[in-house]
Amino acid sequence: MRQNLRDDESLRRWKEQLLGSVDLSSVGETSEPEVKILSLSIQSPGRPDIVLPLPVEPNSKGVWFTLKEGSHYKLKFAFSVRNNIVSGLRYANTVWKTGLKVDSTKEMLGTFSPQLEPYTFKTPEETTPSGYFARGSYSARTKFIDDDRRCYLEINYTFDIRREWPSTTS
Repeated sequence: MRQNLRDDESLRRWKEQLLGSVDLSSVGETSEPEVKILSLSIQSPGRPDIVLPLPVEPNSKGVWFTLKEGSHYKLKFAFSVRNNIVSGLRYANTVWKTGLKVDSTKEMLGTFSPQLEPYTFKTPEETTPSGYFARGSYSARTKFIDDDRRCYLEINYTFDIRREWPSTTS
């Protein structure tokens, strides 16, 4: 027979530890966590951050952003958590070029309790591919999901890898 979650002492202690000063009576057993992705940005040394608009707003050619080949970068996410603890929040990204999957990344962000201030997370540094065959347009899908497979944001977009960074003047 399944024990009632309200009577599970270890679960109660775990929630108290995660929630800290949050009023436990305001965090119900059935209330779903509410996670909102507030911002996404790309950080590259020596360059201003590329802040990506949400929802996705591609330029006139359908491209969300452009990166320079062989450049180092990190992704930075800001997000809020409300209503309840979100367990096992993770970021998944899949990239295709000309219909072939060329990259798949999954990054565990962690377990987060509700709080007024947004959380921020930075991925480990990566390097864009370089060379003639690496340049061009890519399509991608990014998802933010939790252990219960609830999806908080799913975006499909295209981006370019070029020989040089795009000019900042329009």
